[in-house]
Amino acid sequence: MSDDLAARIAELETRVAFQDHALAELSDALAAARMEVAGNTEMLVRVMAELKQLRTLLYADPGNEPPPPHY
Repeated sequence: MSDDLAARIAELETRVAFQDHALAELSDALAAARMEVAGNTEMLVRVMAELKQLRTLLYADPGNEPPPPHY
C-alpha cells in the first residue's frame, strides 16, 4: 500500500471516529432535551389544572351566592 493511500485511509478513519463521537453527543443532548420537554409538559398540565381550579373558586356562579346584606 502506498503512503498516500495509507494517509487517506487514516484521515477517513479519523473523520469517521470524530463523527461517531459527535453523533453520540448529539443523541445524548436530544435525549436530555426530550426529558426536559416531558417534565415541562407535565408541569404545565399541573399548573393549568390548578389555574382552572382557582378560577372556579374565584369566579363562582353569581346565582349561587347569597344576596348582599343591604337587600
